[in-house]
Amino acid sequence: MYQFISAARLPTIHGEFTIHAFENEHGQEHTLLSVGLPNNDDKKIPLIRLHSECLTGDAFGSLKCDCGAQLNTAMQMIQTHGCGAILYLRQEGRGIGLVNKIRAYALQDQGHDTLQANLLLGLPADARTYEMCEVMLKHLGITQARLLTNNPNKLSYLQELGIDIIERVPLIVGVNGHNADYLTVKGAKMGHFIPANVPFVLESIKS
Repeated sequence: MYQFISAARLPTIHGEFTIHAFENEHGQEHTLLSVGLPNNDDKKIPLIRLHSECLTGDAFGSLKCDCGAQLNTAMQMIQTHGCGAILYLRQEGRGIGLVNKIRAYALQDQGHDTLQANLLLGLPADARTYEMCEVMLKHLGITQARLLTNNPNKLSYLQELGIDIIERVPLIVGVNGHNADYLTVKGAKMGHFIPANVPFVLESIKS
């Protein structure tokens, strides 16, 4: 079971957040960035982003995915809105871990798509779980949310936790020639909400 450990002020290039640390009995850690919570004096519906750790995208600026762009855009949008949170979940590579993600990258370099690479390694397409979100959301008193996501599974998980999703806010950012196939696969094979016109945009970028 996860529990809240501590919180501190976190000034960033996007503005000031409060960073909250959570840990379970096995020492597994997750963090949460918040603005305007839990004291939501304006009664705004918070913008919420569930963001799984991506070292290559978030820290190194990798163009193979859209993770870094999604994180930075979410931080800016939440600052502009004035009320929201990013649940930063330590489950690298859709839950398969950093080393396995690099192994999957090597297979992608050989021509396999992101889904095929995981399966060739004997790994699930997506091994992420979201049980830790319940403690994190309760910590901030969140019962309603506008969810920043393209992933239908995240909608389902929060609804199962009893969170009233008022709106799904698309987060189509960071599109480039290196992640064109990656985004196409997420839409075509993994059911993500990728607009119908994006594959055409991606093809034009690639060419």
